[in-house]
Amino acid sequence: MNVNTQKRDHGGGLDHAAARFGGTREDWLDLSTGINPVPYPLPKIPQNCWTALPDSAAMTRLISAARAFWNVPEQATIVPAAGASALIARMPDLTQSTCVSIPGPTYNEHEAAFRSAGFSVNDPDIDAPEVRVLVHPNNPDGQKHNRQSILDQHRDLTIIDESFCDEMPAASHVALTDHPRIIVLKSFGKFWGLAGLRLGFVIATPHSLARFGNSDDAASDLNAMLGPWAVSGPALHIGAQALEDNAWAQATRTRLSKDAAHLDQLMTAKGAKNIGGTTLFRLYTVDNAEEWHTRLARHHIWTRVFPYNDRWLRLGLPGPADWARLESALA
Repeated sequence: MNVNTQKRDHGGGLDHAAARFGGTREDWLDLSTGINPVPYPLPKIPQNCWTALPDSAAMTRLISAARAFWNVPEQATIVPAAGASALIARMPDLTQSTCVSIPGPTYNEHEAAFRSAGFSVNDPDIDAPEVRVLVHPNNPDGQKHNRQSILDQHRDLTIIDESFCDEMPAASHVALTDHPRIIVLKSFGKFWGLAGLRLGFVIATPHSLARFGNSDDAASDLNAMLGPWAVSGPALHIGAQALEDNAWAQATRTRLSKDAAHLDQLMTAKGAKNIGGTTLFRLYTVDNAEEWHTRLARHHIWTRVFPYNDRWLRLGLPGPADWARLESALA
């Protein structure tokens, strides 16, 4: 297959879908992303979250909730930001290396960030680049990286993107963040279904988060790069409450598992073959992905195809009220 490493494709893009196939955004069922379709119920947000600059107490509460939810090692620090993407863009600043290994195909913002910073990415002439980025579980195929392989191949800097790991907490590598130069990234928007909130976290030892890897005052360096008030007041409030709600998280994992199995049953009955994914998105191989994509789009259902494989089709989960609509479109 021909992989176009320069093309940065993503899910979403309903404006484009509507322009091509008609309807308004409200007419569309977006299954092109891996965002939980049953989001965390929004709590009542105090007025001062909107009107005042975010304060330190709210940030302390959020970090404390994150530390407990992910069982973060005592030696590791947590830096929240306005989405995992904001943190991905800063990862090249944490090393003096000029080359990086990013096993793919995978989420393409990592490659974009390192290329923009002048790095050589996946250079075949370099056997063991000092920097590695591992998406765990991988997007789009759900492949996981085991603990021992991470430790055996650890180099100057290992970045583990766990944006889709909260539905499978036993697979998380947050425990490795007590090792020097191992960084874990977390996305809030996927599992909690609140992508528009823009909240993400980086977890690592303070030294691991140093600018160019050469400072012992690392957390302040990364915070300086992110700027003041990197997380909004509403995001601090909602994020803390959601991370403290373990009952919701467990019930959600159970529901996602059942819904992923249901989606597999619907798709395989129509000739698709499941080849991976997580309980938030499923990856199928079909005879012609573009034809499936277009057929569903004519029903105003948006799915994900990939420029590097014309047989891969990825679907997120429908919400409870949308299963009948998908079943009708597949009939």
